[in-house]
Amino acid sequence: MDKGEKIENVMTTEVISLAPDDVMEKVRDIFDHYSIHHIPVVDSRRKVVGIVSREDLFKVLHGFSLFKAQQSETYNNAILRSLLVGEVMTGQVARLSPKDSLQTAADYFRENLFHAIPIVDENDRLVGILTTYDLINYAFREEPVDTTPL
Repeated sequence: MDKGEKIENVMTTEVISLAPDDVMEKVRDIFDHYSIHHIPVVDSRRKVVGIVSREDLFKVLHGFSLFKAQQSETYNNAILRSLLVGEVMTGQVARLSPKDSLQTAADYFRENLFHAIPIVDENDRLVGILTTYDLINYAFREEPVDTTPL
């Protein structure tokens, strides 16, 4: 793996995002339909204000799963319809630039034990996300075969 490689060459650019005033029901629906684990939360100018994870959703659901089994789904759905993303998200979020190196990203992941970093432009607007999964895919990609004749 080329540690000097830029994040922009590895990051995911088609990013699903949320607003702080979206309800947690939308978070559950996104996680149910997409194989992702983190959703950046942005304001109206696309500036990153937080991140919500699959684990955050599980914590909310687990906290309210003490009800009787047949009623728990009804209660959980009601909670998810009334709880806002801004009330659950992590607000202090590291951000990196597309021009930062993969080494910088790997250092952030190791030091902070998180698995996703929003990637922002010079105006702090969301342009992508880099996950540990992206790094693994990059590190273990198949190298092109050299077909140059000897």
